[in-house]
Amino acid sequence: MSSELANKLVIVTGGGAGIGRGIAECCHDAGARVVVGTLEDNARFADRKAIDSRQLNVGNAEAIGPWLDDVIRDHGPIDGLVNNAGVTITDPFLSMSLEGLETLWRVNQRSVFLMSQAVARSMVQGGHPGSIVNIASNHAGASTAGYEMYAGTKGAIVAMTRSMSWSLGQHGIRVNSLSPGLTRTEAIANGPASNPETEAMFRSWHASNRYNTVQEVGNCAVFLLSDAASALTGSDMLVDQGMSAQLCAQL
Repeated sequence: MSSELANKLVIVTGGGAGIGRGIAECCHDAGARVVVGTLEDNARFADRKAIDSRQLNVGNAEAIGPWLDDVIRDHGPIDGLVNNAGVTITDPFLSMSLEGLETLWRVNQRSVFLMSQAVARSMVQGGHPGSIVNIASNHAGASTAGYEMYAGTKGAIVAMTRSMSWSLGQHGIRVNSLSPGLTRTEAIANGPASNPETEAMFRSWHASNRYNTVQEVGNCAVFLLSDAASALTGSDMLVDQGMSAQLCAQL
């Protein structure tokens, strides 16, 4: 176990599976006390005693405050927040529904604002500086048809991060975004990537001829949360194995 986040309390939303689980486990391995907010089975972290998994629907604005109050009561001041919870809805532009748009906004964008606001308030009131990492996507900078609203919410996260860094910098709170590209989550590995031809296509999109593991994304989140990133605030870290570089070169 490393010690970049030794004894720090870190919250990871959407941490029950995929990238969020990778981030939670990497924070745990870096010495943090981790609280995960998840819609998934809370028993999934039974093998990691330092990870406290609690039910949370970040799309429910009224649930966020009481949930955080319980976390602070049980664990003390928060040192870091990773806003990872999100959904992906892709539909043809001409048929995207209002319901889909509102779900993307509520879960992907509004929850980042509300969670960050509530955590930052607790940090400021307690005189306890910290770090916030907002998980965006490489779609914020290079996207494709059918991802209009998803890309819009992720672009909004990057823009919000820049403003938040100035709003909270005077209180010793750093705010950065992390934009992963295609990542080998359980859903990808057991879904499209289980087809060898699709897997080869996925690899071909990346300069390294491979795409992210959840641990690689998690390691980047640990860095941004840690004191090693003390000079970084208002920044976006693009983590996509060169995928966006190729897309931009083709424009």
